[in-house]
Amino acid sequence: MPRLFVLLLLLVANLSPVLAQQPAASSPSANQPAASQPAATQPAAGQPAAAPSAASPPVPAPAGAGQQGSGQQGSGQQGSGNGASERDRTDEGQTDATQKLDAARKRLDTLAAQVDNTNAAETGRSTQANNANAADNRLAEIKAQVDDLSQQVAGQLDAARTRIEQIKGRLTEIGDPPAAGAEPEASVVTEERSRLVSERNALNAVTGTGETLVADANALSTSITEKRRVLFSNTLLRHTDINLDMLVDAGQALVVEGRAFSRNIGSWLTFVFTFKRVPLMWALLLSLCSALVLLAGTHRLFAPLLRRSVRDLHPTYIARLSRAFGSTLVPTIASATFATTAFFFLQSFNVLRQDIAPVVVTFLALCVALQFVWTISTAVLAPGQAVWRLVRVSDRGARLLVALIMAMAFANLLDYLLETISVTLGSPLVLTVAKSLIASIIIGLLLMAVALIRPVIPQGEPLDGQGRPWPRAISILLLLAGLGLITAALSGYVGLARFIATQIVVTGAIFVTMYIGILTGKALAKQNALAKTVGGRYLSHRYRLEPMALDQIGLAVGLGIYLLVAMFFVPLLLLQWGFKIADIEAWAYRIFTEIRIGTITISLVGIFAGILLFVLGFVVTRWLQRWIDGSVLARSRVDLGVRNSVKTGIGYLGMGIAGLIGISAAGLDLSSLALVAGALSLGVGFGLQNIVSNFVSGLILLVERPFKVGDWVISGTTEGFVKRISVRATEVETFQRQTIMVPNSLFINASVGNWTHRNKLGRVDITFTAHSSNDPRKVVESLRAAVTGLPNILRNPEPIIVFRGFTAAELDFEVRVFLADILQGVSVRTDVRMAVFERFKADGIALGGPAAPEVPIKISPEDAEVLSALFQGTRSAGGRASSQLPGDAGGYVEQPGAEPPDSRSDDVPDSSESGRTDALRGEELRADARLSAPPPAPTAPSASSPTTAPPARTGDVADGGPATNPEPGATGLRKRRPGRTR
Repeated sequence: MPRLFVLLLLLVANLSPVLAQQPAASSPSANQPAASQPAATQPAAGQPAAAPSAASPPVPAPAGAGQQGSGQQGSGQQGSGNGASERDRTDEGQTDATQKLDAARKRLDTLAAQVDNTNAAETGRSTQANNANAADNRLAEIKAQVDDLSQQVAGQLDAARTRIEQIKGRLTEIGDPPAAGAEPEASVVTEERSRLVSERNALNAVTGTGETLVADANALSTSITEKRRVLFSNTLLRHTDINLDMLVDAGQALVVEGRAFSRNIGSWLTFVFTFKRVPLMWALLLSLCSALVLLAGTHRLFAPLLRRSVRDLHPTYIARLSRAFGSTLVPTIASATFATTAFFFLQSFNVLRQDIAPVVVTFLALCVALQFVWTISTAVLAPGQAVWRLVRVSDRGARLLVALIMAMAFANLLDYLLETISVTLGSPLVLTVAKSLIASIIIGLLLMAVALIRPVIPQGEPLDGQGRPWPRAISILLLLAGLGLITAALSGYVGLARFIATQIVVTGAIFVTMYIGILTGKALAKQNALAKTVGGRYLSHRYRLEPMALDQIGLAVGLGIYLLVAMFFVPLLLLQWGFKIADIEAWAYRIFTEIRIGTITISLVGIFAGILLFVLGFVVTRWLQRWIDGSVLARSRVDLGVRNSVKTGIGYLGMGIAGLIGISAAGLDLSSLALVAGALSLGVGFGLQNIVSNFVSGLILLVERPFKVGDWVISGTTEGFVKRISVRATEVETFQRQTIMVPNSLFINASVGNWTHRNKLGRVDITFTAHSSNDPRKVVESLRAAVTGLPNILRNPEPIIVFRGFTAAELDFEVRVFLADILQGVSVRTDVRMAVFERFKADGIALGGPAAPEVPIKISPEDAEVLSALFQGTRSAGGRASSQLPGDAGGYVEQPGAEPPDSRSDDVPDSSESGRTDALRGEELRADARLSAPPPAPTAPSASSPTTAPPARTGDVADGGPATNPEPGATGLRKRRPGRTR
């Protein structure tokens, strides 16, 4: 307690100065003017006037002013305070925009001066080697800065134009000033109009200045582009006199340069081994370690793309393409990475000197380029493995082509290395010209040698045979290229010859690699192509992928190869054609950030970011659905229908939020879609009303839940189980396993029966028929005893036995049993019928009447013979007609208007059906009637005794009586059982 008390005292002591300063700051001073009122009467800008509190002391009004006048003065002061604050903010914004434009103008003037200095320096150093390349690089950097400046100013102008449009809208709302003689408007409105007009005029001035600045920046960028084009043309078309004196001067300069280079290298090595020995060792060790790790990783990851199996005697075309592309790209990337890391470590440990670093960089780059040319040539020509060769050339031709290509590449790259050394040492231009002259002549001679070899092998001939010459067009093209290089070099256009030689060697290798990559992507993107490769078989075996999944992966791999070729090799081609890195960066920035189509600006980066965010939101939504459904709702024992509704609602909500985030990230202005939304609203009123009705009905079904997934529903002619509820339609699966998509509006606008709405409790009704000779009470007891104790039947409520009715021939009963699961109704009906049949049989309950008794008939012998003859003729000729008589065995007499049996209650025939069938099977009486003993004298037949027919039975619905149809002339000989009406 004492410590707590001390802490409270310290807290009060610290807060007392603050509390003492607040009233002094808020209370007015006696010397303050009337315009400086307390905060109660002068609120901050943008805040409404606060009503005086009852607890606050009254503010003294100026002398001679009433309470009303004081209030009006307070309002005027508030309006003036707000207007002053708005003007202050407006002035600050205008000042800031003006300062930014002034700074941009100064920067633009500085860049223009740098362009002039670059041109002057390039003109003054016309005798130095590689001065044009340095000037072009400098101009490219300046152009990138100018374009960036223009974009920044354009962004400020867009903001200013947006503010001007807002001001115009506000002025339209305020309206024009009142005409002369009209009622004056409020001072607040006048002040706001004047402030907006002044701000608009200032922004118009700023916009005009900015537009002028943008125009000047665009003009400077255009002039830089023109200067670079002229510089490139002058460099290529610069003429040099080729004579003996020039060669002698070049030889002398070469001797001087060699001595200077050896001195520089010797002094650098001495310095390094004396002072930088440990950093050099660490740099080399780290470079080698990175190279080994990279090589091991690439060989382990891309082994199927690098190895060429000797056992594979007939590799497929796609296998050869993939090996060629992989064995070219992977080692090239590995060597480039090693060169980059080596230079990085050497530079980080301060091992490289300023005059040695350019030479080392060029040497490493040329090693990578030489390795690239070697891998692409051996991958395509495969001089040691003919089965992996992509072109049909002979073995000898393949070896010669690889040697000649490597010789041309070495000559060209060595020329670049020697040029870098000359630039570093400041050698005269004549030496660079002489080196390029020799390199161009050598490359021209090698091209002519390529044209003269005979490498082509026709289709069907072995690759180790004698080759044939190139096609005439290729031979002439190669000869003309070689002669052109030699002629251009000897004519003095050494720069042009060197440029063409570089394009032939390096650009040719890049083009070949791009072509192989495109063919590889095209081959892998074909249907079922990936499954035939080593990688496809590995994926299929490792991850158990189906052919369809492999086909989709192959399509994705093909598109990825296209993208890789475009991103990796197109910049290399642009660099070879004279473009600079700054140009490529500027183009890439514009392509990925600003693609203007009229007034619409498309940003690929924004679109990609929007897609990425949408996919991320989709994944998060699916994860959240699974987590809530499996972790929260499942543990809470929530009903399956509620879980489905919650899961569906979360899914739609998450997808909507992800869509809005993705659209916003893509840079699409949702306000610009107002017109489209209006058109869609009109379309909804006409053509899309059914779709919208189904959508709204789906939402109602998800919220009200009249049925859920798994319920047994009936709507119109559709009956089955609900499998899925979406916002447009509900998927119902019938008992025949047929899927029906029912629009949601039908469930809302029509009656829907649900057998399993709240629970699965249900009742099954089964009808039985017994003969009328049975005791009804005994039948009821037998039925009750039969259904008692059966499985799946509830004891509470207990089964109900109903005596439905009776006729002269039948007694109709109905058994009503209650089930815990109505879905087991079919099996329960079968069990009940079997139990009832067995019980009836055990209790002796007759299902049909007794057979009709035989009645003796007395006739004369003559009549008996006639009747016997007639009967025998009828049996031999027309016996088939008896089977078609009404009431014959197995026959049914259809009653018009008879009610068909229930499809659900009588889907399995019950025991009463068997009884009915047996009752309908009447037995024909034989034709030989029973005759009495030989009478003493023939007598006339007695009156026909009334024959007793068995009582007829009816079905479950009809209650007709007996129906007989004796044949004429056969009275007393054939007796038929009455047919069953159904």
